[in-house]
Amino acid sequence: MSNATQIIHSIPVDEQTGAIAVPIYQTSTFVQEAPGVNKGYDYARSGNPTRATLETIIAKLEEGSVGVAFGSGLAAIDAVVKLLKSGDEILAVDDIYGGAFRLFTHIYEKFGIKVNYTDTTKVENVFNAVTPNTKLIWIETPTNPTLKISDIAAIAKVAKAHGCLLCVDNTFASPALQKPLTLGADIVVHSATKYLGGHSDLIAGLVVAKDKTIGDQLKFIQNATGAILSPFDSWLVIRGIETLTLRVRQHCFNAQAVAEFLETHPAVDKVFYPGLKSHVNHDIAKQQAKGFGGVVSFTLKEDAEEAAVAFVTHTKLFKLAESLGGVKSLLCHPANMTHKSIPAAKRRAAGVADSLIRLSVGLEEVGDLLNDLEQGFEAVESLSAERNIAAILNN
Repeated sequence: MSNATQIIHSIPVDEQTGAIAVPIYQTSTFVQEAPGVNKGYDYARSGNPTRATLETIIAKLEEGSVGVAFGSGLAAIDAVVKLLKSGDEILAVDDIYGGAFRLFTHIYEKFGIKVNYTDTTKVENVFNAVTPNTKLIWIETPTNPTLKISDIAAIAKVAKAHGCLLCVDNTFASPALQKPLTLGADIVVHSATKYLGGHSDLIAGLVVAKDKTIGDQLKFIQNATGAILSPFDSWLVIRGIETLTLRVRQHCFNAQAVAEFLETHPAVDKVFYPGLKSHVNHDIAKQQAKGFGGVVSFTLKEDAEEAAVAFVTHTKLFKLAESLGGVKSLLCHPANMTHKSIPAAKRRAAGVADSLIRLSVGLEEVGDLLNDLEQGFEAVESLSAERNIAAILNN
């Protein structure tokens, strides 16, 4: 069975009514036949049929044992870190999502969990950075926002050799393109807000564990901390998953065209997209994934925040907003938006330059998107011309 067919038919028909769509059980509690005797549910924080259906679906799609749904992607990340204890260490990718950096640094380090960062695109860096206290290796592949690719299978071998868990943030790829658990990872995390939901209308996080024991621990954490996903948002994610393959296929097609356009543009310095043969880990991306995703990032030859701001404020179809993975194209300036919580020196060292612009390429006609990007470049050119005139007049 193809992956596309599997995804569509992972969503079950309701056994009680035969409904082709999953019902929304919008309830806080469930009537019991006697104290402790129920139909599988007692209180909606502990379990809800709509949420349980989503958790089963994502576990099947990622080929794991247990799926767990949370109220946001960060809540999902938080639950994974709660598997650790004081004195443990995390080895994380250097080009990490700003929200994860904030959580690791400002929340968990004060509880005695140390976080070390390394460039995980080279497996030898991971091997050399592991310490006796490393209990969790954390990677994103592709990363946000410079689209770095890490070799999941190779890093999984390092993790196993050192007795560490490997968690992969699979948000940018989704199970339509990449399945980290089949490559040796122990845990997969998603911001389901992005491609799984796909319509920029929900906030959700998902975790899938390969091993049932770890999955049961995550389910306990979900219930104990209460960061659950609501029935309605669970239903919205399920609705999004039904069209995941179709949407991701078009995202990939459009993003490839945008990346190739940017690579030849005279105002562009670097383009970050694993679908380009010039990408340093293009071959690894091609080997471990079925496509390259819908996010493209690039830097300007004029590497200044002012130039990037001029660009992102002059497009019409690409809307200036945080988030990604929706049907409508978005763009953002990470230095001032998604990665603002990361110190500037650390951000730049990880490759997130002052002028870096991240595009979430949507499902519009690609020719319209390319024309829209030209408006941004025209704004940068106008800014440069104004500066040159001002410099002449001041002299």
